[in-house]
Amino acid sequence: MSTTGQSTPVGATGADDTQKIRRPGTQTGQGTGMRDGAMARTAPRRDLNAAAARARGGAAAPSAPASRPPRTAGPGASTARTSAARTAPTRPVRRTGPRRVRLVLQRIDPWSVMKISFLVSVALGVATVIMVAVLWTVLNGMNVFSTVNDLIVEITTGESSASSFNLMDYVGFGRVVSLSVVIAVINVILLTALATLTAFLYNVCTALVGGAHLTLSDE
Repeated sequence: MSTTGQSTPVGATGADDTQKIRRPGTQTGQGTGMRDGAMARTAPRRDLNAAAARARGGAAAPSAPASRPPRTAGPGASTARTSAARTAPTRPVRRTGPRRVRLVLQRIDPWSVMKISFLVSVALGVATVIMVAVLWTVLNGMNVFSTVNDLIVEITTGESSASSFNLMDYVGFGRVVSLSVVIAVINVILLTALATLTAFLYNVCTALVGGAHLTLSDE
């Protein structure tokens, strides 16, 4: 009896020790359960945040190529392009002669032709007057007029008879210069009129049969 009474507290003591030993494991299980519960409560929130991030990323994806800065080729890319350009076969350059261009003179402005022809004819008239004056001076200095005058007197009247004929009355300096001025004025009028009329006639012929073909070359 006494043994049985003593054994019972021993078993109780063992059970208490077993509970004491298992208590840390029970506490560990409780901590793990609390962590699992917290993770379970925060999992929907993380899923919502991830879905929102994916939605924002999908909306910003189309505009990404437009906002992307242009890529700058590095030294390696330029070296690769240079080597490719060197190794690429090039077509031989054809050596041709001088370049020629064929043009058609379709129309001439009569007003511009008249102005140009007038100026050119005036220049030619002035040059004619100056040339006549210089030529008369040179011939007079060489006694050409006096020699011709003596020859005419000898032919008409003979050596013994005197004559009142004088060549200078007809070919004097003033008379010759005046005649050259009159001829220059007539030439100005005629050349201007003829050039303008030629421009009108050319335009008429161009309208009928086409203009004059011109071939221009580099050389």
